[in-house]
Amino acid sequence: MNAFFKRTLASSALAAGLFAGIASAQGDRGGPPEIVVHPTNPHGLGAAVTAGSTSTINPPIGFHGGPIMGIATPYLIWYGNWNQNNGSDTSAGQQIVRDFLHGLSGSNYYKTNASYSGVAPNGQVNPIGGETTVGSPYGSSLTDAQIASVVTNAITSHALPLDYAGVYFVLTSSNVNESSGFCTNYCGWHTYSTLGLGSTQIKYSFVGNANRCLSACAMQSTGPNGNAGVDGMVSVIAHELEEANTDPQLNAWYNNRGSESADMCAWTFGSHQFQSPNGAWANLTLPCAPGSSCTSRPYLIQRQLASNSKCYIDYPQRLQ
Repeated sequence: MNAFFKRTLASSALAAGLFAGIASAQGDRGGPPEIVVHPTNPHGLGAAVTAGSTSTINPPIGFHGGPIMGIATPYLIWYGNWNQNNGSDTSAGQQIVRDFLHGLSGSNYYKTNASYSGVAPNGQVNPIGGETTVGSPYGSSLTDAQIASVVTNAITSHALPLDYAGVYFVLTSSNVNESSGFCTNYCGWHTYSTLGLGSTQIKYSFVGNANRCLSACAMQSTGPNGNAGVDGMVSVIAHELEEANTDPQLNAWYNNRGSESADMCAWTFGSHQFQSPNGAWANLTLPCAPGSSCTSRPYLIQRQLASNSKCYIDYPQRLQ
């Protein structure tokens, strides 16, 4: 099990009230406002893909009384330059993300989340609720507060609807940094806030293109879809979506170390791996979205924890 990492929000703007809804010190985990992050790769790029244990992960996960998202709706905010000639920040790279989110819904992989009471029983993920491309209004180095502002602006400009059952993903191109620790401490994170838009909490996430730091945020220098950065990125998207689903306000499912469900299986991929046509390793094949140029795609996606505190790729068929 990879070490869990959480941190307080980095910007002093929190005190001004912009983030008043984010995980308060009272009633959550006994600490200040938090962002829960996906830690970096502890194995090193090019290392053997780690299968992980089939045993119960200890300490086990437990329920702490907070709300659960029954079915999440992903929203995509493309930040930075996604029209580069680098083989990663491209329209084809964006399509890998769309295809992955489509194929995820109802898959045996995502049915692992359905083991948690309150999550849709068939492992459903709603279709992508909307997308917007925003360029680089805050430049190429973002703070936590600016990530929140990107989400707020997308909603208040009506580029995306206000959806309290949504998870808003800010997906940055590889020329963009997140200054609080992308590539050094984490590959992505999720949290929640009212964002000043009402009294109900909005769930949102940051995930950067792993092409910026393949050794930290990918397992392979060649991805199964030929785009190592985005192929690494979709595993982090899965991680953040799963945790937003089961712990949307950071007070529902986690263990006594503070680890959420996907944290407890991070950077483990099971033993039923196969090589894609380009030689990269994968452990899942999922159908592509309608209108895509493919019928299915291979992915290397980290395992997810079931409520029995065991890690699965194909739930409930096998742990590995």
